[in-house]
Amino acid sequence: MTADLFSAETPRILRARKISGTVARLLAAEGDGFATSAVDSLTFTFDGIPGDVHAGATRRSGGREPWYPRGTEMRNERQISILASDELAEAARRMEIETIEPEWIGANMVLDGLPRLSMIPSRTRLAFEGGAVLRVDGQNAPCRIAGRSIAAHYPDREGLDLAFPKVAARLRGLVAWVEKPGTVVPGEKVTANIPEQWIYEG
Repeated sequence: MTADLFSAETPRILRARKISGTVARLLAAEGDGFATSAVDSLTFTFDGIPGDVHAGATRRSGGREPWYPRGTEMRNERQISILASDELAEAARRMEIETIEPEWIGANMVLDGLPRLSMIPSRTRLAFEGGAVLRVDGQNAPCRIAGRSIAAHYPDREGLDLAFPKVAARLRGLVAWVEKPGTVVPGEKVTANIPEQWIYEG
């Protein structure tokens, strides 16, 4: 059995590579609410963004973690929410609305120049020019909470809260955690260090 397993054709492996982009906007949720607001810089610590609603080394599990009882304390891999301008525009087009602003859906950072940002794989290191490094955990799945926030800005349209989770899959950006603390400012260069990739089929 072991011989058969390792004599099988080697999976296709994509080599590690680097691509570069730019920090377009920075935002923080400084109160208890979901929405964020623009800031001139963000300082990252190992707990995330000090004072941000999503800061902390740990967090409580919710609907995204059905394998734990709701409210279980777990590692916080969702310290930072990262979006892309072009993906927001595409989500708005699919919803047939004028715009989706990043602060409406709790973004901390908007990056430009990284193609198909939401498809950047887990374990990618986002290294910023000033020295901070974020580690990508994975895609941020669109949810009805974000949909409700968008819908509040279009009171004459019905069903937008449900439309967002349906049309914004793989356009909602990434969540990440702080690997190396530092301060980031708008206009700063960021390099995405993408690891080797392959499809694991067992």
